[in-house]
Amino acid sequence: MSLILTAHGTRRPTGVAMIGDLAAQVGVLIGHTVHVAFVDVLGPTPSEVLSGLSVTSPRPAIVVPAFLSRGYHVRADLPAHVAASGHPNVTVAPALGPSRELTRILAQQLVESGWRPGDSVILAAAGTSDRRALADLHQARTFLSTLTGSPVDLGFAATLAPDVQTVVANARRRGARRVVVVSYLLAEGLFQERLRASGADLVTPPLGNHPGLGQLIADRFRNAMRRSCASHRMQHVPNYMEHNALPAGRADSADS
Repeated sequence: MSLILTAHGTRRPTGVAMIGDLAAQVGVLIGHTVHVAFVDVLGPTPSEVLSGLSVTSPRPAIVVPAFLSRGYHVRADLPAHVAASGHPNVTVAPALGPSRELTRILAQQLVESGWRPGDSVILAAAGTSDRRALADLHQARTFLSTLTGSPVDLGFAATLAPDVQTVVANARRRGARRVVVVSYLLAEGLFQERLRASGADLVTPPLGNHPGLGQLIADRFRNAMRRSCASHRMQHVPNYMEHNALPAGRADSADS
């Protein structure tokens, strides 16, 4: 079975390397090679990886989107790449977030950064114009607030308002002694740099640095592999029944 981890893409070599390291970590956890593809900025694209694998290794393929919400790239770009690849058997797993597992990683990063109860907390995402993805981000904020027992604001590093710097400034005006920004980003890059420049006292690292993310992605691959294998077996049940049918004219003893 061919496994592909698909991410957004970045021009920063450190971010690209982080995705490669994450794929290697997942490969060790599940005992399979994990290929990397990017839907934007750089290649190879998912369609390029899938079409290449369909020639060199014509086996079922599993694609796990390394995205934290169900935005346009997950709902439109990725299916388009799968269709364009011509690969006959591709299973696409759900986005990584929002999820309880991802929230636990965020909370661990928050504690490890030096957060203390009473600090103002901001969950910082890239931003999106997609309504479903935006709802996912608000759900992620709610999950984190519930788990930590602390109010959590939402800010954005790219599109949408309010931007993270504004949310940090608002927290200061409300009298916050310390402001902690929780990075809801996968890898190093321009957006993570904007979080560090937001004026917060503490900024957590991208999620790709945390070993728990590799475990979460490995679990997504395992679940998708089980579904793919079950589907493959079901496709062969009719053939099995046909090949083992009783000869014409004979009755089963149970029907006598």
